[in-house]
Amino acid sequence: MQIEVATIGFTQSSAEHFFGRLKQAGVRTVLDVRLHNTSQLAGFAKADDLAYFLNTILGIGYAHEPLLAPTEEVMQALKGAKKGDWGRQQDRFMALMAERGIETRLDPARFDGACLLCSEAAPHQCHRRLVCDYLNGKWGGRLRVRHL
Repeated sequence: MQIEVATIGFTQSSAEHFFGRLKQAGVRTVLDVRLHNTSQLAGFAKADDLAYFLNTILGIGYAHEPLLAPTEEVMQALKGAKKGDWGRQQDRFMALMAERGIETRLDPARFDGACLLCSEAAPHQCHRRLVCDYLNGKWGGRLRVRHL
C-alpha cells in the first residue's frame, strides 16, 4: 500500500502561495520537522500561528515532530554544508535517524496525507527530503513523496 506524503518549506514563499500549495495537494496534516519552530523569523509559520492558520483556513491538522528534526549540532553542520560537503552532513543526519530508530517509533499511517514542513525553500539540500528517503528505505519504498 502506497502512502502519499508531501514536503514543503516556507521561506521564499508568501502565505497565499504556501497555503495554496497545501490546499491543492490535499494535505490533511502538517508534520513540523523543525528543531526550532517558535522563531520570530518564521512569520506566518511560527508554530502556534501556523497551527491556527492551517486549521482555520484549510481545516488541516498540525503536529510538531522533533523526532524528525536534527540536533542543534547536526542542523548547524547541514546549514554550513550548503556551501561545502553536503554528502558528509547528509550521512550524519541519516545516522542520527538510525540511532533514534525512527522507523520503529513512528506509524507509517501517520504519514498518509501528511506534509513534512521545514524552512528550506527547496528540498534538494534539506533534512525533510532525507527523512522521506530514510523512511522509504526502511519501509520498503511505501512512501510516494511529492515536494511542494
